[in-house]
Amino acid sequence: MRDEVDELTEAWARERSDLDLAPVAVFSRISRLARHLDLARRDAFTRHRVESWEFDVLAALRRAGAPYELSPGRLLRETLVTSGTMTNRVDRLAARGYVERLPDPADRRGVLVRLTPDGKAAVDGAFEELLAAEQALLADLPDADRDHLARLLRTLLAPFS
Repeated sequence: MRDEVDELTEAWARERSDLDLAPVAVFSRISRLARHLDLARRDAFTRHRVESWEFDVLAALRRAGAPYELSPGRLLRETLVTSGTMTNRVDRLAARGYVERLPDPADRRGVLVRLTPDGKAAVDGAFEELLAAEQALLADLPDADRDHLARLLRTLLAPFS
């Protein structure tokens, strides 16, 4: 099976036979796949009226398990945004009725951000839609190959963790 990246690398090999083009063969495919995944995410989130940044916050709360709450600091670590950005995001999600702020019983000065039933429904629906789209992207890959690919990508990403 050939694809457009094969043609791209062959053209470069013709023009620059002095270079090792192995990274182009890998990363050009990853880049193209990332575009398809971005479109799938956008479609899944749009159908559930959730922005990508909203999904990130709501998903962090959902993954926390019942009662689906985290401190703002933990949300920062989970979503990799600044404090000011997180405050703005929580404000906007609260205005939509997707989260609520509660006093932290362990810290009188602190608050917890909790997922509301509407927020849970929104993130669950968007996640189910996203998983269906991702399953479709992987449909032609046997399970063993999916596992192998996941291990290879984990190894490739390890230095960035």
